[in-house]
Amino acid sequence: MSRFDTLIDRHNTGANKWSRYGVDVLPLWVADMDFAAPDCVVQAVAARAAHPVYGYAFATEELRETIVQDLARRYDWHISPEEIVFLPGVEPGFNMALSAFLKPGDGVAVHTPAYRPMRRAPGFWGLRFLDMPLALEGARWSADADGQKQVLAEARTLLLCNPHNPTGKVFSRAELEVLAQQALASDTLIVSDEIHADLLLEDGTRHTPIASLSPEVAQRTITLMSPGKSFNTSGLKAAFAVVSDPDLRARFDCQRLGMVDSVNAFGLVAMQAAYAHGHEWLAELLAYLRGNRDWLVEAVRTRLPGITMAAPEATYLAWLDCRGAGIAGSAQAHFLERARVAFSPGEDFADPGLGFVRLNFGCPRSLLEQAVERMAASL
Repeated sequence: MSRFDTLIDRHNTGANKWSRYGVDVLPLWVADMDFAAPDCVVQAVAARAAHPVYGYAFATEELRETIVQDLARRYDWHISPEEIVFLPGVEPGFNMALSAFLKPGDGVAVHTPAYRPMRRAPGFWGLRFLDMPLALEGARWSADADGQKQVLAEARTLLLCNPHNPTGKVFSRAELEVLAQQALASDTLIVSDEIHADLLLEDGTRHTPIASLSPEVAQRTITLMSPGKSFNTSGLKAAFAVVSDPDLRARFDCQRLGMVDSVNAFGLVAMQAAYAHGHEWLAELLAYLRGNRDWLVEAVRTRLPGITMAAPEATYLAWLDCRGAGIAGSAQAHFLERARVAFSPGEDFADPGLGFVRLNFGCPRSLLEQAVERMAASL
């Protein structure tokens, strides 16, 4: 039995995932796993909590060096400690970037479907959302290079999500090179959300930070990362940006504007522990998620008539196409009301998206099996 098979009761803990709906609902919606964080993280946070003073905290040089070494080891990406800007989250990071470098009316290019915070962000700043649709070609999601080029020519910023949420697509190095050259040709700033970078499910697949392609690309890129998804520490509010260009970095950091605060003290401790000592746990997690993914692909094929999905290459998120299942209206509403299973609604990710749901399979296999049983009964 895997440690990830353990059922942990999260009711009455203030967990958003388990509190939004009734106690009879299985929540497989928000990107938050139902697994205990690595022991090294739990122990580090407990040790810090044992000290009775909880004042303001800052990122130590040790943490900066740990991140530098980790990025070099995993991605062969070599940065300097001063290039790191610590943030309470990736979402504040891309909103800071849009606010810092664009003016109302400027265009922001986004691959769609796109998760809700990324879809909504341009509107917060009076910017134009420019759609770059991904299409399913065989078993893999792809972007149309020519259409992408046309959109980027009109955009002031590319808001990239790699690995992609909700499709689970991992952009290959070749795809990223085309994308980066198109952005450079139109002087388009690249803001890359790479929060799911650790969660690769295909053997032999390697994440490529787009900023690592060349010094020229790095000078026009803000990369956003966090241990939150990989090590299930999102509630500790700790993330970071890598910004190579000093002027770009200064302008970006100035956009805190008294609204984007420093990182939680426990989040910094958790980040250090995760990146320094959590990789064995992460390897076990990936094996378990891969098993969940493969089980779900087969269950959708054999037990959920009219529903299809492409196997995600990364993340613990599945993008289910329910348009052939005879569901009237919102697929999310159907499964919530008739199966008592909560998914993220497709309409949050695409327009129109009524026939889709995003399913979070970052949970014990028994919960996933129970959810599919309920879905099948509702159909």
